Amino acid sequence: MAGLPHPLATQFAAHLARDRRRSPHTVRAYHATAERLLGFLARHWGGAVDAAALAAIGTADLRAYLAHRRGEGLTNASAARELSAVRGFLAFAGIVVPPLKGPRKARAVPRPVSPDDIVALAGEVADEAREPWIAARDWAVLMLLYGAGLRIGEALALTGGILPLGETLAVTGKRARTRTVPLLPQVRAAVEAYARQSPWPIVRAEPLFRGARGGPLDPAIIRRAVQGARGRLGLGERTTPHALRHSFATHLLGRGADLRALQELLGHASLASTQIYTAVDAAHLLDVYRNAHPRA
Repeated sequence: MAGLPHPLATQFAAHLARDRRRSPHTVRAYHATAERLLGFLARHWGGAVDAAALAAIGTADLRAYLAHRRGEGLTNASAARELSAVRGFLAFAGIVVPPLKGPRKARAVPRPVSPDDIVALAGEVADEAREPWIAARDWAVLMLLYGAGLRIGEALALTGGILPLGETLAVTGKRARTRTVPLLPQVRAAVEAYARQSPWPIVRAEPLFRGARGGPLDPAIIRRAVQGARGRLGLGERTTPHALRHSFATHLLGRGADLRALQELLGHASLASTQIYTAVDAAHLLDVYRNAHPRA
């Protein structure tokens, strides 16, 4: 029956969540890719696709699928991620993945936001909040992103068990890896101010940050608040919650932090993920040189 989840895709998603310990976001994205691929192949081949039929997939079929997806507006970066998900799905199904090069994509260099702009942004978000406790909540979340380098999902996954706060915070990141990050006094103060004002009880095993009705805070609410604030402040569209984490990394690197320490603070699995920030800092220094050096 059309529209029902495909068993192979469902099994793949369960494997990612249970055995690979991938994040819910990754599980959803890869599950959706597997469903799209199986649906495309059913139309492409003119029949239902089971494990035996899937074993016949070839390079031409993958090229046809990617061409179909590109026709739906997929960018190079998104097409590369789609191909990675397809390869993971086929490998899970025990299929030798046909050779196929993904689209070449340049690695984007994150653009840091200046400390003054970050404070202005957080203030604007707080000022637009409907209630004082929501203003305190939004300020605290944004301070965790910039002041501690947390991903938005990591910040919103914090529970009441982190209170009372000390000088460090244990954070569970991607693939359930736990790291310890230092807390600046300003960040501690922001979180504590929110906890004092929250109309909802702080429960050790429940989310610390709550939505207006008391449920877990949806990251989309923070993203929309930042989007509105950056428009009012005239900041660029790349000023997102995740850009605050990029800025945390870039500013630390610029003040002398070494890459290994930064890797630990950010929770990157490999040093290569952290090294991208050296390009950010070099680009910033070049801009300073060009604008300030009398012979530039």
